[in-house]
Parts: sequence; structure tokens; C-alpha cells
Amino acid sequence: MKFFSTREKNEAVSFKQAIFRGLAPDGGLYMPETIPDLSGLIDSFTPETSFNDIASSISGALLEEELDTDAASRICRRAFDFEPRMVELDDNISVLELFHGPSCAFKDFGASFLASSMEEFLKTDSRKAMILTATSGDTGSAVARAFFEKKNIEVVILYPSGRVSPLQEKQLTTLGGNIRALEVKGSFDDCQRMVKEAFLDRQLSDRLSLTSANSISLGRLIPQSFYYLWAWAQMSGRREDLRFCVPSGNFGNLTAGIMAHFWGMRNKGFIAATNINDVVPEYLKSGEFTPRSSKLTLSNAMDVGNPSNFERMLELFDQSHEKMSDLIREEVITDSQTKAMIAKLLVEKNYEADPHTAVGYLAAEHYKKHGSGRIVTLSTAHPGKFTEVFQEATGKKPHMPQRLEKVMKLKKESTLVENTLDALKEAISG
Repeated sequence: MKFFSTREKNEAVSFKQAIFRGLAPDGGLYMPETIPDLSGLIDSFTPETSFNDIASSISGALLEEELDTDAASRICRRAFDFEPRMVELDDNISVLELFHGPSCAFKDFGASFLASSMEEFLKTDSRKAMILTATSGDTGSAVARAFFEKKNIEVVILYPSGRVSPLQEKQLTTLGGNIRALEVKGSFDDCQRMVKEAFLDRQLSDRLSLTSANSISLGRLIPQSFYYLWAWAQMSGRREDLRFCVPSGNFGNLTAGIMAHFWGMRNKGFIAATNINDVVPEYLKSGEFTPRSSKLTLSNAMDVGNPSNFERMLELFDQSHEKMSDLIREEVITDSQTKAMIAKLLVEKNYEADPHTAVGYLAAEHYKKHGSGRIVTLSTAHPGKFTEVFQEATGKKPHMPQRLEKVMKLKKESTLVENTLDALKEAISG
């Protein structure tokens, strides 16, 4: 399989080229040149098929021209010493827990696969690479952990000052070694813009061998499809009427699910659940996409006013609003509703949810009022990463995994920078 940019489409590249470039030279995002029919393989998955077997077989099928079966299996074994879990909270809504990895967030799946893939390719390559990535919260900690102490790879993470949770900040600023954190005076959209501008500066990009681990990276996007396929396989006998409800910010997670659907996962559709940063829900309703500055909310990883992966979504649906809105429904959840949902889940279900999971679960409940079928809502982060919000909503502290307790005791190390390309250049070129 080859991959092309969402913009000019004049150059097909390999998976290796795509993951080390990150962003295409024309500023577009890499997408598969064709949509493969993997329906036969996907239909063979059963509730007993392990997550790692699904990951290995799908990555091997997609990338067989570059990775043989052994290499695909090796990458997945190194990447995934953790897996998703399914929790059924009522007759029609299940929660797909994606926070059992090292940083307690769903982004561990993509970051670990990308790091393992790069490590595989760099074994036979003498060059070094610099990962330049922006985070609204969970990406940074997942990338930091996945790439920590990887040979020939330096990581620079940009995060918005004062706009990530205290624990998220500690996770991405305390590792040291080959991991550097830049605390940007601005929003996540500023961080994302700075990263894109750095990639489009060809002299800078070539000199430092820049690549990305954001959800703009194809190497992050593909592995996010694996847990949709695993969850679909678990729903034996209830697959055709299944919808996935996806808490969404930069929309990489939803894009991965849509890709799995087009490869042959026969689910009914998707629900895009957002907070008040609702530019994509507005598009789904009106056909008009109007990016704007992001607003700060309790579900901060979803505070994105100009989601990068919307460009990929348009490509998948042939630029058709009608096709996209047929497959995807939208739900918008406020902060007050989010807090109420966190409290309700604890009281009624004895279930601890972070604010993003609460957004997804309430969106699923809203959809149930006018839709039918089974819903799997994605739980994207452990509630322990949002202790302050959880405690405000419930009056109690959530269970805290030991790996999160340890990081809070470590010393933060970051560099405060302005939200300009010049400031970024100065910080990374020394």
C-alpha cells in the first residue's frame, strides 16, 4: 500500500516515508492511496481473537509490501503489552476502556505502535530523527512514555501553558533524557500551528530530520483502528446495529474508526461527541466548516477549534457532507452536563469516569432517545488523570493507579516559550 497527501496527491510514498515525514511537503496529511477490502479478514475475528492477533494481522495486511508477517508481529508485540477492556454498564451501552497502557490514555495505542515501527525501521538506518509534537493533554504523556530512551530519536513536546491537568503536565515534563517539553504561551491550536509551520520550513525540517507523533501521523492513526475491530469482534450477534460513540477533539480517533468501517467493519455508524468546541458537529448539521479559536473546558483534550483530521474525514467521504452525515451523528455536551454525568455514573453504576468518558457516555444516552441499536462508547483516559474535576463533580477522589501516583512526586522540567515559529526554532535548534 502507498500513501498520498490529502492535498496535491501527486506523490505516493511508502509507510516508512510517511511516518518519518509526519506531514506531507504540501502541508497535507497522508492517507492510503486506495481503500483495501479487508472484510474477509475482519469477518474472521471472533470474541476469542486476541487484541494482539488483530493488530498483527491488520498491520500485516495493510503493510505487507514493507513488513513481512514476522516484522508486523514483532512491532505489535513490542508496542502492546496492554490491551483494551470492555465494560457493559447497561443493556444498550458498553464502555470500551482504552486507558490501561503506560500513560493511562487511549493515545498509548497509537504512540506505542509508532515508536515500535520507527524503531524497527531505524535498525537498518544510520540517521537520527526528532519527534516534534503538540498536545492538548494526553498525546504528550503517551508520546513521552512510548519514545523514552528509544535510540536515535529525540522528542520535543509542545503543550499550552495552564491548559493541561496537573497530572498530564507531570507526565510529559518529568522523564528527561531524550524527552524535552516546551510550555507554550497560548492554546493547543497555537501549539499545533507552530508544529505545522516547522514542518513546512523545509530547511529546518530537513536539517533536524523532523517528524511527528501527533494524530496527524499515519503511524498513530492506523493502530487506533485496531481497538475498534477488537470491540466489534466482541459484539458477536450484535454487530450490524452497532454504533461507536467517540469523544472527539482533533478527530484522529474517529477517523481511525471510519477507516476500519471502510475496510470492512460492518457497524451501523458513529456518534461524534464533543464539548462546546463543536465545529465538526456544526458541519454535520449545516455543511459549513468554520474553524475558530478553541474554548477551555473540563474535557481539555477535546479543546480544539480547528481539528487537523477533519481534512482526512473529508477525503474519506469524497468531500461529501451528505455521505459524512449519513454515517456520523453529532452530540454536543456542556461542562455542567459533564460534571453531572460523572456524578451519575458513580452513584448509579458505581463507575468512575473522566470528563471525556462522561462526554461520550452522555452523548450515547442522548442518541438512545431517538436511535436504536447497541452503542460502544470509548473511554479515553483514566479518571485519575483528572482528579480535580472528578472530586469537584462527586466530592470524592478517584482510584489512582500506582504509575500515576509515582509521577506526581517527580520534578517538572520545561521551557516556557512564546507561540511563534521563531521561538520554536530557537528552542530546538541549539
